[in-house]
Amino acid sequence: MMAILTGNDSSVTEFILLGLTQQPELQLPLFFIFLGIYVITVVGNTGLIILIALNPHLHTPMYYFVFNLSIIDLCYSSVVTPKMLMSFVNQNVISYAECMAQLCFFSFFVIDECYILTSMAYDRYAAICKPLLYKVSMSYQVCLMLMVGTYVMGLMGATAHTGCMLRLSFCDGNIINHYMCDIPPLLQLSCTSTYINELVVLVVVGISVIVPSLTISISYTLILSNIFCIHSTQGRSKAFSTCSSHIFVVSLFFGSSAFMYLKPFPAGSLDQDKISTVFYTIVGPMMNPFIYSLRNKDVQVALSKALRKRVFS
Repeated sequence: MMAILTGNDSSVTEFILLGLTQQPELQLPLFFIFLGIYVITVVGNTGLIILIALNPHLHTPMYYFVFNLSIIDLCYSSVVTPKMLMSFVNQNVISYAECMAQLCFFSFFVIDECYILTSMAYDRYAAICKPLLYKVSMSYQVCLMLMVGTYVMGLMGATAHTGCMLRLSFCDGNIINHYMCDIPPLLQLSCTSTYINELVVLVVVGISVIVPSLTISISYTLILSNIFCIHSTQGRSKAFSTCSSHIFVVSLFFGSSAFMYLKPFPAGSLDQDKISTVFYTIVGPMMNPFIYSLRNKDVQVALSKALRKRVFS
């Protein structure tokens, strides 16, 4: 373990990430599986960003949020996955500064995701329950304010988590039983009191998970009650199709993140936490472009036009 010694204190200068598994026979297959997932994530989200940017008929509130969601998914998947892939093929050493930077950026983007999913739920509520007021409810100014609020909350949460982590001393070891620098495994390595950190996690994660979850639940309760009032079977089916994908993504994201953070930190094993983290850090960003957009008729039309132009050119 590399360390700087000062008197009786020892300060870690680098960490070793153990990765997702320590079983040698699984290392290579998992490397190719997660490499494939990462390639799909990058191609899917980048393609969706370009497609929305180049097609004026997709410049609507719904796709404005999908555009930002794709940017967030692309960024926070790139913060986590490359380091994870390294742990499958070699001992994965990360410096203290890189570890804190990864924690900061990961916290920023994952909190952003919480609030942008909430904004998307509000957008669906406005579109289905208040269609006559939709242009007013989801005006350019409203969408801009929602996105600014999303990034401000992400910045505040990331600053709180990283600032509290920087005050800790790590002198009980430098081996992180995880594939990333996440809060629970880092707190287990600290040789100073983590009470303030745990309190900050409870407050920040509570606000970023519980409040959006309640908001989304209320929005979809109102949406479902409105859908049941639609007499047209085709209209009811279209409304259900629009919302079902969002509900699935929200359940996967908030369910796994709540399991990870909204519990006492000594409780549960870090191996279980790693599996839970995979769902919202790696699987979710890969699925979002397909769930939100490629099943949508507007995106299918835009994509087919883009491919035809490419072929004819």
